Amino acid sequence: MRDNFRSRSRTLALGSAGALVTAGLIAGALAAPAAGAEARHGGQDRAQQGAAIAAARAAKAGIDWADCPADWALTKPVQCGWVSVPLDYTEPYGKQIRLAVDRIGSTGTPAERQGALVYNPGGPGGSGMRFPLRVTNKNPLWVNASKAYDFVGFDPRGVGHSAPISCEDPQEFVKAPKADPVPDTEADKTAQRKLAEQYADGCAERTGRAMLQQMTTANTARDLDVIRAALGEQKLNYLGVSYGTYLGAVYGTLFPGHVRRMIVDSVVNPSRKNIWYQANLDQDVAFEGRWKDWEDWVAAHDSAFHLGTTRDAVQAKWLQLRATAKANPIGGVVGPAELIGFFQSAPYYDSSWVPVATVFSKYFAGDTQALVDAAAPDLTDTAGNITSENGNAVYTAVECTDAKWPTSWKKWDRDNTELNTQYPFMTWANAWLNLPCATWPVKQQTPVNVKTHKGLPPVLIVQSTRDAATPYAGAVELHKRFKGSRLITEQGAGSHGVTGLVNPCINSRVDTYLLTGTLDGADVTCTPHATPQP
Repeated sequence: MRDNFRSRSRTLALGSAGALVTAGLIAGALAAPAAGAEARHGGQDRAQQGAAIAAARAAKAGIDWADCPADWALTKPVQCGWVSVPLDYTEPYGKQIRLAVDRIGSTGTPAERQGALVYNPGGPGGSGMRFPLRVTNKNPLWVNASKAYDFVGFDPRGVGHSAPISCEDPQEFVKAPKADPVPDTEADKTAQRKLAEQYADGCAERTGRAMLQQMTTANTARDLDVIRAALGEQKLNYLGVSYGTYLGAVYGTLFPGHVRRMIVDSVVNPSRKNIWYQANLDQDVAFEGRWKDWEDWVAAHDSAFHLGTTRDAVQAKWLQLRATAKANPIGGVVGPAELIGFFQSAPYYDSSWVPVATVFSKYFAGDTQALVDAAAPDLTDTAGNITSENGNAVYTAVECTDAKWPTSWKKWDRDNTELNTQYPFMTWANAWLNLPCATWPVKQQTPVNVKTHKGLPPVLIVQSTRDAATPYAGAVELHKRFKGSRLITEQGAGSHGVTGLVNPCINSRVDTYLLTGTLDGADVTCTPHATPQP
């Protein structure tokens, strides 16, 4: 399931200067093969050699920083530039694609500067280009880190300005209402299966098989190493959230000696058995739990929302709304699919608790327009729709190409039918989102075996126990695999993306690690951040 919920329309049928670098760095880049026995053969080994060649080339070239294009909405002092990478790392001198990068320089003294901090927000399909705005917007959580680091964002391959891919006409992609994701009949399932197969075919037609075949997390990790070299950095400082944690885990496995500091926040379970089919089934269970947490909160604030004083009462209102939208889409455009697309933001992010509950409450108070405005697509927002479709295309391409998926419809049907009995909120919507992987038009890969290799420094892992999108077990699994790592657990909280929230127990440790490299002597459990108030 994508962690950028606004881009899920189809389901709903569905954040340093490029100076010349020393000969020592270039030699280091060339001597940076993959770690691990599984990486020392065949295409993986050739790809790692190709990555070393590309990194050495990027270190020489640097980045020509300039003001960002006017339509990128990134004003001075943020600067933008490009880094060229091989489309296929086994052919480093073959076709190149350009990746968009941006930065804002560190705000402290030259003596305080520690290099660049590179960010990935997740997805797959999310853009990190807004990361430097944490400095221009004076985000208080990042004031200390920004004194020491240039904040660097980038569009991963296929995303945004970086050789963007597509699987469907964007206006068609967002069109509403779409079919209810929860099937009533076998005919409903057949229709959804046909849509999924058409979507997979559309990815091949609109993007091309050559590009699709290279849309993997391992290649994005190699891109990250080329960006590191282009920045003139001998080692990478990295902050990854959600899918960005899996990107970080793969980078740390393939390039352990190139990591300086790494924070992973809201962690994808990196087990090969989990990537990606099982990960999505596990999400369905976790989403149901967090959905109930939100309903409990709505019930506790009945004086504000008037939706019932118990979880069951709030759930009854949800089912009533869903049934109404199914029988007659609200405003002609908001059916059950669109409702899920909007309401799922509440179990994702605590920041959505009040806005979603407010719209929900307004509907039952007679204001249907608020719901239409919140949940329906805006067909006039062509740029936004292009971004949504692109994000979904990258999500699909990376997850489908990264790993082998079941091809048997019987397995999909059995697993999701069974899960839906107890965890109905997201299960079928998530199934249809991912079903294109069952008929994927290019060869599916074997995920990198994430583990510690020589040179990997201590990694900081941050996770809440009630996270819906990346269940807690994922952080525990990565903690086991990355020796010397430290796990900060936010007990009893569930918002996705913990380092962006105010919780001094966590914020102070993130600062300390970034500024000094110091971690606690043992894992830490923090009390939850403040609960939203209506």
